[in-house]
Amino acid sequence: MRRLASLFVAAVALPLSAFAQHNHGQPTTSPYAGLDSRPIKALSPEQLADLRAGRGMGLALPAELNGYPGPTHVLELAGPLGLTPEQRLRTEALVASMKAEAIPLGERLIADEAALDRLFADKQATAGTLDTASARIGAAQAALRAAHLRYHLDMVAVLTPAQVERYATLRGYSGTRHP
Repeated sequence: MRRLASLFVAAVALPLSAFAQHNHGQPTTSPYAGLDSRPIKALSPEQLADLRAGRGMGLALPAELNGYPGPTHVLELAGPLGLTPEQRLRTEALVASMKAEAIPLGERLIADEAALDRLFADKQATAGTLDTASARIGAAQAALRAAHLRYHLDMVAVLTPAQVERYATLRGYSGTRHP
């Protein structure tokens, strides 16, 4: 019984002492520590690069994961998909059009995020300026997402149903609903 009591005390006391020593009186570190040195606080360097390159950044996941292939990924898988020369040309045209549309929208989003960041950095943020800046960012995000999603819709018209199925398999999707 004494041994059981000792085990109980150890089981309770050790985690409590570790918890008490964990912070040593020091302030806890925020998961945002270090992000304050970013030029635009809300955007990582990777996000900036993706926006400037017209990459999808997961914006078209509802299409991608429901059987609507992305043009860029279709080109990457052209061989295994058995694209015909005509399909390759049409897909290349979709990728070029998508980038021509997405890059300016990405730049617009970057500019809008920078403007919001400046409002706070310059201590000029008010309820009105915040609402306006947030609405602009929301509109830019919506336009960018819609653009990426549209090209997934367009891609389905280029591929055969068998190629769409093969695409899902090659990308590792299971249970994908196909259009």
